[in-house]
Parts: sequence; structure tokens; C-alpha cells
Amino acid sequence: MFQLRQKVVQRSDPLIVLAPVLAILLALVLGGILLLLLGRDPILAYRAMWDGAIGNPFENTTSLANTLTRAIPLMLVATGICVAFRGGVINIGSEGQLFVGALAVVALSAYVGDSLPALVYVPLSLVVGFAGGAIWGAIPGFLRARFSVNEILCTIMMNQIAIQLLNIMLSGPLRDPSTNVTQSARLPEAVWLGRMLPPTRLHTGIFVALIATVVTWLLLWRTPIGYRIRAVGQNREASRYAGISVPLYIILALTLSGGLAGLGGAVELTGVSRRMVSGFAAGYGFSGIVVAIFGRLHPLGAIPSALLFSAMVTGAERMQRTVQVHYETIIAIQGIVVLFAVSSSMWVQRRAARRLAIDVSMGRSDDNPGSGAGDVRPAEA
Repeated sequence: MFQLRQKVVQRSDPLIVLAPVLAILLALVLGGILLLLLGRDPILAYRAMWDGAIGNPFENTTSLANTLTRAIPLMLVATGICVAFRGGVINIGSEGQLFVGALAVVALSAYVGDSLPALVYVPLSLVVGFAGGAIWGAIPGFLRARFSVNEILCTIMMNQIAIQLLNIMLSGPLRDPSTNVTQSARLPEAVWLGRMLPPTRLHTGIFVALIATVVTWLLLWRTPIGYRIRAVGQNREASRYAGISVPLYIILALTLSGGLAGLGGAVELTGVSRRMVSGFAAGYGFSGIVVAIFGRLHPLGAIPSALLFSAMVTGAERMQRTVQVHYETIIAIQGIVVLFAVSSSMWVQRRAARRLAIDVSMGRSDDNPGSGAGDVRPAEA
């Protein structure tokens, strides 16, 4: 009940609603000051960032298409992070789960070849990618639930194992025999996700990401399984007292989280690179954690958060070339934006809690506005 009233307070306060927007604007102002100190024109820099991230879609769709393409794996990874968080566990292993999901698709294509039609091959590859990431996520989930192994350390170590597994497979069983480069053979055309705006790389995986995000939200907030995952994340002792199997849902949370990251790897592989290379999709796993926090650890919040973060990264590349600033400066500006956005989320929660405490102290917290402690009621006969 307290959390429900806190959410009502958050939605009724216009300053709280505008806080994320104001935080981003303040961060950009601070970034502009940093550019001025470096002798660069912040207006020119931010104009270049806009052109690189969005541009004018009516004249050239390349910039917008690149932003949407980068947002796809970020959206899926961030959604998986949200599932783990709602289940009361922290998944730092999305990078490795993404690698394993993509690697599973490469192994499938090496085994099946081009013997399947696209109508079967594409869905099968997505399922295999999800399964690969899910298995990789279930391992630390089991260790956490059965032996109380810290899932943060375990998932980080699983990242390193996944990287070495990727190198071993691309140097041996899955290596392209026609080249000396550490990479896999090109995937069969039947498994490719279709391009939507040629010659850009935007592909139909964006619909996969959107559907997966919405389905995850429905699972968490509209099904008994999702309710139990969130209950375990809120209070394990109370969940255990209510008859919920806490170990089972800890494993399930990390399994689903890993599966979504693996799906992100499968979509990136079949939609963009179409072959596995050393260093494939590096950084998407850890960036997805930032995106999830940016979206307030809510599956639907991961959609605009992934788009915004992707626009920042894509636009930063154009800004770097236009105003000739070091890459470290771009990273610093991105860090300022993320820091302000996350801080605004914490400020929103504290402000809502403070306002709710004031309402309670003034006797306005009851469901009936006229039933406050300060109201004078006539004595009943």
C-alpha cells in the first residue's frame, strides 16, 4: 500500500514527472561547459550529435536507422536486466550471455546449413539464441539458489568464460576454413533477418525486441509467475512464508534474464554482422545495464532508454569527427548524462517519500480524504 501511494504521489507531482528531462538538459549544459573549456563550440558539437543520431529523416534516414539498429540489442539486454532486478538478483553477465546466444546460432547454422526454409530457420535461430543465453544465465542462478554463491561475482566470471569459449570456437570448430581471420563462416541467407531500409542496416529484429519487451512486461505484471518473481525480489522471507519456492524463482529470474541477452546476441548476429567475429558486439552487455538503470529498471522503460542511449552513442561519433574532440571527452559527456539521469531517479523517489510522509503526518493518507486524524467527527448516538 505504501508503494502504491508513493507511485500516486510521483504521478501527481509535475516536478517529479519532468525530473528526467530536466536532468538530461542540465547534463547537456554541463557537457557544453566542458566543451567550452576545451576550446570547442558546444552548439556546433550538439548540432553534430543531433545530425549523427537523428538528422532529417525526411531527407536521409541513415542516421535514424543506425540509432534504431544499435538500440535493438540494448533493449533486449536491458529488459533482461530488469527481470533479474525484479527477482532480487543482479545480473552482470549479460555480455557473456549475449555471446553464448550468438554462438549457439552459429553452431546451429554450421550443423543445419541451408537445408531449412527461412520461415522455420529464423524463428528456430531466435529460440536457440534465447536458449543459449538462458542456460548461461541459469548456471549462476543455480549456484546462487543452491549454494548462496554471490551472483555478481559469478556472472562476472561467466563473462570471462564466455569470451574464452568464443575465442576457442572461432579458432577451431566454428572457424571459417576459407580465411585465416578469427571468424565464423557467413550465415546461410535463410537465417538472415530482413533489412527494412536498404542500404542501412536497420532490420526486422526491432519488432522482435519490441515484442519481447512487451511480453516481458506482461509476464512480470500480469501473470502469477511474474507476481512470484517480483514477490521474491521484494521480500524473500515473506515469499517463503507464503509458500513460494524462493530458489526456483531466483533461478528463473536469472534464466529469463540470460535468455533475453542471448536473444539480443542472436538478433544482432542474424540482422547486422551475419557472421561471428572476435570482439562481436563487445560492450552491449555492460551498456545494457546502464540502459536498464536509465529506464528505472522497468521493461517498458527500457524502450525509450535504449533509444536515447543509442542516439547518444551514434551521435557522439559524428560529434567527435565534427569538432575534433578526443573519444574520452565523448565518454565523459555520456557519463555526465547517465549520472544526472540516475541521480534524478533517486531524487524522485526521495521527494515522493518525503511528500507522502508529510501527507501522513497531516492526516491525509487514508483512502477517504475526509478520514484524516485531524477531522472532528460527531459522536455517534
